Amino acid sequence: MRIKRGVNAVKKRRKILKLAKGYWGNKSKNYRIAREAVMKSLNYAYVGRRLKKRDMRSLWIARINAGARENGLSYSRLMHGLKVAGIELNRKVLADLAVTDAKAFSELCEKAKAAI
Repeated sequence: MRIKRGVNAVKKRRKILKLAKGYWGNKSKNYRIAREAVMKSLNYAYVGRRLKKRDMRSLWIARINAGARENGLSYSRLMHGLKVAGIELNRKVLADLAVTDAKAFSELCEKAKAAI
């Protein structure tokens, strides 16, 4: 008895075309072209998830630096002072403090200055 694979092949194509929904022109209609576009898109998404981490870190550093300079310190001197003072806050938290709670951030800057 022969085995017919039509159902699985259709499911595979339907999955790809569903992912390609919204693409322009034949990229959303033609399976072959859609498959290439979807593979490229998934690759871009994978790379983008890694790039996002770098982008966020640089944003946090820029915000911390801006807050530090308002308090008479540079970014590197602030980070060194915090390390010497034994204050272990990550950049995400420090950036959030610099933006939302300037008073608390300036207190941290004073502690960093005292430790240097």
